[in-house]
Amino acid sequence: MSLELWLKVSRVEPSWIKEYFFILYREMSGRSFTAEEAQRVFAKAGKSIDNVYKVISPLLKAGLLREAGRSPDGKTLYHIALSQGSSVVKIPSKDEVLRLLKSAADIIRTAVPYESILLLLFYKVICDKWETTVARYINEGMQREEAYIMANEEYLVLYSESEGKLYTWREVTSKQGMLGEIEKALIKIAELNSSEERELDLEELKRLVDKVGLSTLASKDDLRPILIDLVELFNKYDFSQVDYDIIGDAYQWILSYFAPTKAKEGETYTPREVIKLMVKLMDPEDNSIIVDPACGSAAMLIESYNYIKEKLVGREPRTKLYGQDRSGDMVAIAKINLLLHNIRTDVKIHFGDSLINPEFLKTTRKLGVETGDYAIANPPWNQDGYGEEKLSKPELRPIYKYGYPPNNTADWAWIQLLLYTAKRKAVVVIDQGALFRGGREKEIRSKIVNEDLVEAVILLPEKLFYNTNAPGAIIVFNKEKPQEHIGKVLFINASNEYKSHPEIRRLNILGEDNIKKIVKTYREYAEIPGFSRIVPLEEIRKNEYNLNVTLYVTPVSGEEQIDILREYQELKRIEEERAQLLEKINEIIIELAKTIGETHEI
Repeated sequence: MSLELWLKVSRVEPSWIKEYFFILYREMSGRSFTAEEAQRVFAKAGKSIDNVYKVISPLLKAGLLREAGRSPDGKTLYHIALSQGSSVVKIPSKDEVLRLLKSAADIIRTAVPYESILLLLFYKVICDKWETTVARYINEGMQREEAYIMANEEYLVLYSESEGKLYTWREVTSKQGMLGEIEKALIKIAELNSSEERELDLEELKRLVDKVGLSTLASKDDLRPILIDLVELFNKYDFSQVDYDIIGDAYQWILSYFAPTKAKEGETYTPREVIKLMVKLMDPEDNSIIVDPACGSAAMLIESYNYIKEKLVGREPRTKLYGQDRSGDMVAIAKINLLLHNIRTDVKIHFGDSLINPEFLKTTRKLGVETGDYAIANPPWNQDGYGEEKLSKPELRPIYKYGYPPNNTADWAWIQLLLYTAKRKAVVVIDQGALFRGGREKEIRSKIVNEDLVEAVILLPEKLFYNTNAPGAIIVFNKEKPQEHIGKVLFINASNEYKSHPEIRRLNILGEDNIKKIVKTYREYAEIPGFSRIVPLEEIRKNEYNLNVTLYVTPVSGEEQIDILREYQELKRIEEERAQLLEKINEIIIELAKTIGETHEI
């Protein structure tokens, strides 16, 4: 306890309240609490009191307690004020969380990796949630170490039993050289939570921590103040009572905010509106297995989970989510994303190359099933290096049974992997060129079309993606086509279904009404002039298996109304200006000729 705080306590009247303050300081320091929680802490310490506000009111007046917002049920929250200059530690609202992250983005700019924000948000959130869990067990009568162990089992391991040591935010940020200590703590947390028995092991977190390199950045005089400001910014807020949906949305906001920058470095980011559209087209059901073999930040898996959750009443989905990515950093980001959305059960994110080593299939086989129910992905477009030589291994042949793609684009390798993985439906967003390119791709495409697996092809608007202006196309594959869809493909030309991006002028977005129109057309399998058309397989065969949407559906353009009188007057004006210009040119030429003639006479 600081001298400043001790002096403030010494001046509190009546004097018996000091003892109550020290109980609060010992049990509740560093976290927010309600009056009822304070009363339970006093009772546990043998200091029951008929009116807890006889303690709280003087402590507020003395500046030893501060109000810290409200709990989800509307009760006032209090927090111990640790120093005269300390900010009120408060529970942020949804808008405040977003403002916090915007401030964090402004602080780092391009000086330090944006992943530093991801790591600090993750670390602060899990510590606040963990300490709340610990406090609950202590209030139930457990000793402190027992409560730590129970919180480890219930949430995440932040207490090392072998060392008898805490690795929480509050513990670590109070030490000298806190930036290096935060790095060490995150690595230790990764190790403590790397058991395969845990729903989401955090082994790859170490890779992300190493990439950011907080201790290395902290050794630079120009960067250390930036990181300290970042830590102090997060220190102002208590995330223990903040809803996981808010935190998860905040995490997604960071990824989207820095997506344009990361796109220049080769990373791909699927806009959330495109993901929402794809999930609604997939329409997954509960008690199913959903796989994303190119999962990135796991946004498609999370959206699928939330989509199912919205349809359920009073319970969490029993859906299993499996993903894989060949970037260890993205695997770590995906796992953090899932944890911050509080999706921890029946989830596995694998690290590896899905096209040649689909680890997620090993997971499904452990469940006694060969594949999943649904597959969804935005794989790397036109990825090279995955021709016959790499994909023709004996164990991979059942996956790529329709043929091997050319070495310069793996689009139809990814599609075959999705088809093999899904027993029911697969949805992919892919480069538009995959719909009509010839050669090996045409051979693969023809076999899949002839098996009547394609249910719908949707052309998206251009400029939706950060790393390309190309429009992209969604293909919906359905192995359980309803009778009325058999032998047909629905083509939807949604190239005009967009709105201007609210923040990035060069980009477009899908609005809610755009998504609704596309989904409604697909579900009703409806034909709308200039927007959608049902095409029999015979016609597609005649077109040599070309799935280019514009071949089948062309947007209806309204006829331009011509004002004949106005056009005539404009034409007449132009002709008059032309005549005047010619007259001036003639005058110039005549004068020039006279000048030349006079020169010759001299």
